[in-house]
Amino acid sequence: MGAAGVPRASGGGRLRLTRRGRLVVTVFLLLLVAGLAAILAPASRAADPPGPVPTAVVRPGDTLWSVAERHRPGSQPFAVIEKIRRLNGLEDYTVHAGQRLILPTER
Repeated sequence: MGAAGVPRASGGGRLRLTRRGRLVVTVFLLLLVAGLAAILAPASRAADPPGPVPTAVVRPGDTLWSVAERHRPGSQPFAVIEKIRRLNGLEDYTVHAGQRLILPTER
C-alpha cells in the first residue's frame, strides 16, 4: 500500500482484464463490426436500376380504350387510360396510328 492507504498499481500501470472484461470487450467489438457491415453493405434490390419502360405503338383504328384493354385486360379501363394520359402528357383522349405510348407498370 502506498501513501494514504491507496493500493499501488502492480505491473507498471498496465491494464489487466478479467475473463468477464475480455468477454465484454469482444462482444462490443463484434457488435461494432456487425453494425459497420450493415451500414456499409449495399441494399439488396433497392439500388437495382429499373427494367425497360413498357411501351405500345398505336395501331390504325386504336383508341386509348383499346390500348388500355389490350395492355391490362381485366383492369378498369378508365383508370388505365388516366395513367396512360398522365405518363404521356396527353391533354385529350386522341391518339394517332404509329404513336408510341408509355404504359403504366404492373403494380
